[in-house]
Amino acid sequence: MTPFTYARAGDTAEALRLGGGGAAAYLGGGTNLVDLMRETVARPSTLVDVTGLSDTIEETDGGGILIGAAVRNTALAEHRAVRMCYPVLTRAILAGASAQIRNMATVGGNLLQRTRCTYFYDTDGSRCNKRAPGVGCDAIEGLNRNHAILGASAMCVATHPSDMCVALAALDAIVHLQGGGGARTLPFTELHRLPIDHPEIDSVLAPGELITAVELLPLPFAKTSTYRKVRDRASYAFALVSVAAALKLDGDRIEDVRIALGGVAHKPWRALKAEAALRGGPATEQAFRAAAITELADAKPLRDNGFKVELATRTLIAVLGDLAGAAA
Repeated sequence: MTPFTYARAGDTAEALRLGGGGAAAYLGGGTNLVDLMRETVARPSTLVDVTGLSDTIEETDGGGILIGAAVRNTALAEHRAVRMCYPVLTRAILAGASAQIRNMATVGGNLLQRTRCTYFYDTDGSRCNKRAPGVGCDAIEGLNRNHAILGASAMCVATHPSDMCVALAALDAIVHLQGGGGARTLPFTELHRLPIDHPEIDSVLAPGELITAVELLPLPFAKTSTYRKVRDRASYAFALVSVAAALKLDGDRIEDVRIALGGVAHKPWRALKAEAALRGGPATEQAFRAAAITELADAKPLRDNGFKVELATRTLIAVLGDLAGAAA
């Protein structure tokens, strides 16, 4: 492990001052960052502990929820307003990791965790453009069963590992940021980047910029929402495919819908094509299948992960079917 210094920030201004250097990293629960440092994938010279900042959950005047970036995953999943109004988020968090990890992991850290691609972690024997830009990607011709079928590039086919982020993408969450240029917000779906030709850049955050909160806007029909994760084993494992969805019916017609997919792309994949195909149409299995096919039409499977296309289709059909039954 590379030597580093440690500092605990007393407030956001101090965190920004301490984290302004290019080799500094913000430390939340450390459930991903410490692993990256142990494997020498990450080599920060300074760790800025921000766990004492923005650790509250507040209901906003408009009926939404403002979630501090330092809130632990367990606290978020158990919060009454989240369980009642955004059950998809609670279910995604509970599917995401062991209880011990959820007790340590923070919301901000969850958003910025890095891929679990085995080639990314193999610093001794594998080429990885995300870890060392320009060297190549061994996953493309290697063992790629867990890799992306949407939004990948010739530079990187890794998938985003977070379950929570899939739910937040479906919920149209807003990310609150603070940096040297002041405060700003951006839609959650714009936080993460697709790899294109710079897979080493995971997000649109500026150097030293800090996530301070995530905001859930009022979405009444999110009460009829859920998250389903398909994985190799029921215990702690990353998604092969996951679906976060919320559904609003008007009789037997779909008035509104939100869908995001996990395990299939470099970022949480908002299924906008499927949503557009479903709105105003019938809540039938045939319509659900047609929407899934529309969304996955651009999928580019690799040698070992072609099964994800049909798996994502079937999972989406099942999730929407369950929600239609609950909303009827």
